[in-house]
Amino acid sequence: MSRWEPDARGRLEKAALDLYSERGYEQTTAAQIAERAGLTERTFFRHYADKREVLFGGSSALEQAFVDTLTDIPHVAAPIDAMATTLETVAALFLERHEHSRRRQAVIVANAELRERELIKLASLSAALAATLRSRGVKDPAATLTAEAGITVFKVGFERWVTDNGDRPLADFLRESLDELKVVTGGG
Repeated sequence: MSRWEPDARGRLEKAALDLYSERGYEQTTAAQIAERAGLTERTFFRHYADKREVLFGGSSALEQAFVDTLTDIPHVAAPIDAMATTLETVAALFLERHEHSRRRQAVIVANAELRERELIKLASLSAALAATLRSRGVKDPAATLTAEAGITVFKVGFERWVTDNGDRPLADFLRESLDELKVVTGGG
């Protein structure tokens, strides 16, 4: 193996997703992922704490995108409107990522340990959004409710998007999910 090749993280993510799809998450080791990527197991562990994290490596960047977007929205916007704009903006990060997202979600859904990790990441994202809303002057419980509603809209819209054929962008599904939430709460 060569000492250095570009995009080790990307290669590890692709190798992991391929192996998880082919063999299953439980049957795949970090060493196998590294080998498929043309890297050493040591290199794998320089990038990821464990084989679960290879599927969640972008979580902190996604959380930062949510927080930065929400922070930049004018404070005159109602909390739910600020959240809607945030969802719409963040959805752009998923353009051209439908197939990857669909494959990743299939691996997560098939494994209880990964579903648990996904829920933990979503809870962390909700907490960060609630803190951001509080910093914008939104009091609790409104800040927490808005953040949780935003995460629920994201989760439901995302799940609908990955099971769709990929012709429509994620933003469409997020808008539809938010509209449904407004209907069930009597606000739409």
